[in-house]
Amino acid sequence: MKPKFFNPIHRAGWPFLAIFAIATAILWWLWYPLGFVGLLLTLWCGYFFRDPDRITPTRAGLVISPADGVVQMIQPAVPPAELGLDQRPRTRISVFMDVLSVHINRSPVDAEVIATAYRPGKFLNAALDKASDENERSSMHLRMADGQDILVVQIAGLVARRILSWTRNGQRLRAGERYGMIRFGSRVDVYLPDGVQPLVAVGQLAVAGETVLADFRSEEAARLGEMR
Repeated sequence: MKPKFFNPIHRAGWPFLAIFAIATAILWWLWYPLGFVGLLLTLWCGYFFRDPDRITPTRAGLVISPADGVVQMIQPAVPPAELGLDQRPRTRISVFMDVLSVHINRSPVDAEVIATAYRPGKFLNAALDKASDENERSSMHLRMADGQDILVVQIAGLVARRILSWTRNGQRLRAGERYGMIRFGSRVDVYLPDGVQPLVAVGQLAVAGETVLADFRSEEAARLGEMR
C-alpha cells in the first residue's frame, strides 16, 4: 500500500490542535512573525497526532510491534510488580518513540486483556534502562488463546506527560488493534514468554502494527544486527 502524505488525526489530538490554532491566531494578531512560528507548531501538532492505517500480519503466533520507533534494548527483565505475576526475568523488547514517531500504540497479539495497572512515577529519559522501573507506566497483561502470556508496558519519558489506554479487563484485542497512546515521546516494552526469541535486533526501526518482533513457531536463535 502506498504511504499517504496526509493521515487522519486521532481524536485525542483535536483539543490540542484547537489550542495551537487559537494561539497561532493570537500570535499572528500580535506580531505576524510569531504567527509563522505558531503555524509551524500547529502543523507539528497535527503531525504528532497522526493515526495512519497499518497492514498487520495475521498469522497466529506472531508478536507484532506495539509502537513505532527504534528497538532500543533486548534483555531479560522482571515484569512490573503491579501486575501480580511472578518476578522471574522474561525477555523484554523495548521500542523507543521520539517526538516525530507515530504515538498510537497497538496490541502485539490476538488476546484477552487479563489485567491492567497504572503506576505513577518519575519522568526520566525513557532511553535509560532504569526508566522501566522508576518512570510512570501503564501495564497490560494479555493472554492468548493457547494460554501464553504477553505483557505490554507503556512508559512515560522526559517529555511525555500523559499515558492513555482505552482497554478494560476482559476485552479482546486483535493484533494491530489500537489500544492507547503516549503523548510527546516515550517507550513501550514487550515481555515475551519463555522460549520465544526476538526476531529483531537492537537499533532496528520498528513499525507499530506491522513489524514482527517474535514468532512462537520460529526456531531461529535471537537475531543479531549491525550497522551497514
